[in-house]
Amino acid sequence: MKDYIVRATAKDSQIRAFAAVTTETVETARRAHNTSPVATAALGRLLTGGAMMGVMMKGEKDILTLQVHAGGPLKGMTVTADSQGRVKGYVGEPNVCIPANSRGKLDVAGAVGVGFMNVIKDLGLKEPYIGQTVLQTSEIAEDLTYYFATSEQVPSAVGLGVLMNRDNTVKQAGGFIVQLMPFAEEKTISQLEKNVSKINSVTSLLEEGHTPESLLSTVLDGFEVEILDTVPTEFYCNCSKSRVAKALISIGEKDLKEMIRDGKDVELNCHFCNSHYLFSVEELKEILRNCR
Repeated sequence: MKDYIVRATAKDSQIRAFAAVTTETVETARRAHNTSPVATAALGRLLTGGAMMGVMMKGEKDILTLQVHAGGPLKGMTVTADSQGRVKGYVGEPNVCIPANSRGKLDVAGAVGVGFMNVIKDLGLKEPYIGQTVLQTSEIAEDLTYYFATSEQVPSAVGLGVLMNRDNTVKQAGGFIVQLMPFAEEKTISQLEKNVSKINSVTSLLEEGHTPESLLSTVLDGFEVEILDTVPTEFYCNCSKSRVAKALISIGEKDLKEMIRDGKDVELNCHFCNSHYLFSVEELKEILRNCR
């Protein structure tokens, strides 16, 4: 089954909700970066949350960036997403390996560490919107919940999960974001809180075979859910050799001339997808000519 996100409303639009299955998306990221299980789980949660937050935006060129700056051995994470469900990201240290937590699970919080998260929305305006929150648990879902409540003043419930196979490939990944609108009634709020409190683990629901639609049916039990649309989601990077060449132009004539004098090919790689691009000395000379 291909990964996708559903967008929905419930209780006369008092609730808006998103749910996603992102197993292939997270597995693609794992293969691209050769991440350890705990790094895969951390990045996978942020990719899933980012993908859903991306489709909240309306403009075709709108870009969301989530940056986690923290002191754990993972050395931070960055994810970007657009409004079409495309998402990409990387971790600072992909090979981090630490013991399981007290519950015998992958210790995402320990790998991420104490720090803060930036949420940057480039909506095509003069300046991007930037929100910053201190990480509350470093488990990602709770941190996004806190971000929505403090920076956007939207009471939300966020659930994210990544389950690994024994061979360290991704078995399940997905999540949900459910938000209360300002006019939500007390009865609606109370019912939703009760529903969310019953959910122990997103990965256990995915293991039971839940789809994004049935995930929302579980979270919004007792409400009539209206699915508004379905958006395919994938790990997608728009890097290319020509884009990397433009980045080389931006470093300036002096540094380019130094590279040419060295007389060696230059290899650059994309942080987001780990693709490698090789530039010969002749290609560097052509780039230098384009600088002038």
